[in-house]
Amino acid sequence: MKKLSVSLSGHQTSLSLEPEFIVALHEIAHAQNKSIASIIEHIDDNRTPNTNLSSAIRVWILNQYKK
Repeated sequence: MKKLSVSLSGHQTSLSLEPEFIVALHEIAHAQNKSIASIIEHIDDNRTPNTNLSSAIRVWILNQYKK
């Protein structure tokens, strides 16, 4: 696991993700010309209640690769 620190809605947040998911997140952000923070904020705003943010990020990345 690797820590990823981002600012969400003005609050510093630290997430634990496998390095492969962090690389994938960087690749997707670059391809979409978006910041990692804006992508994570979108995921955070749209995740199912009681879903862990790290898990929601993993599922979102998987869905991006399925498209």
